[in-house]
Amino acid sequence: MAGQAGRPIREVATLHTVLPVVFAVCAALSNAVATVLQRKAALTVPRSQGLRAGLMLDLLRRPVWLAGILAVIGAAVCQALALATGPLTIVQPLFVLELPLTLVVASLLMHRRLPGTGWLAVTVVVAGLAVALAAASPAGNRTHVALDRWIPALAVCAGAVAGLAVTALRRPEGRARAACLGAATAISYAVTAALMKAAMHILDEQGLVGFFTAWQTYAFALTGVCALFLLENAMQAGPLVASQPALTLGDAMVSLALGILLYEETVRSGWWLLPQLFGVALIAAGVFALARTPLTRSLVAPDEERQTAEAP
Repeated sequence: MAGQAGRPIREVATLHTVLPVVFAVCAALSNAVATVLQRKAALTVPRSQGLRAGLMLDLLRRPVWLAGILAVIGAAVCQALALATGPLTIVQPLFVLELPLTLVVASLLMHRRLPGTGWLAVTVVVAGLAVALAAASPAGNRTHVALDRWIPALAVCAGAVAGLAVTALRRPEGRARAACLGAATAISYAVTAALMKAAMHILDEQGLVGFFTAWQTYAFALTGVCALFLLENAMQAGPLVASQPALTLGDAMVSLALGILLYEETVRSGWWLLPQLFGVALIAAGVFALARTPLTRSLVAPDEERQTAEAP
């Protein structure tokens, strides 16, 4: 009897893990498609030294960019479903897969072959993510966060984004500027996910009226637009090798911190930290290796490619 009673509980727990993982992977794939399409569109508009608001108007005239926005919407839907069914500390780290998927999608759309070293790097990222998540064993799915928790978290994140944006504007076009904007984008995406999770739980518990009257709904929409704006400028600021690692790793790390601090989600500590750090190290090595593959040169403008080749 005990075994029969325990089986449904294990099945429910497994389902609660599988669903957010599936939705998160689908969201990462949609984001990968969006990144490739938006990258191609961003390289067809006039370049600028500052954060140009007119950039968005130029991009709206590009069908490729609009197709990328449709992919972004699909990714947002999948991400919302993932966050509604699982913890932030499981869902957001899975977006590390976005970079490997981006290069795979780029190789298909551009009819370019991903070299053997690229596939090795993909394997390293996937293995590192599996090791890190298995060792961390994230748990918890809090559905409500008090306002006194939101205020300091949002203030710190907003300050960090503003600081990174100002630092980027003081830098000439190139790797440092792209890295700063990539990191600012990562923080914005992590905050968007945390707010989206709260809004989805409000939708589930209070319906559409509660959803459209909750401040979290409009806050995640605003931060999402901010993240998109920063992303487009990061793409123009320098080579993908600078912006994408900052974006990929930063999103996962900030989301992990927000999941623990806001939603009281838990990860294993003690000696489990060793395999977790090993997994993170594998992910970092794989991400940087992927960002340096020759295929990334197909995702940058000719002058950026020359800058990348000439950089020491």
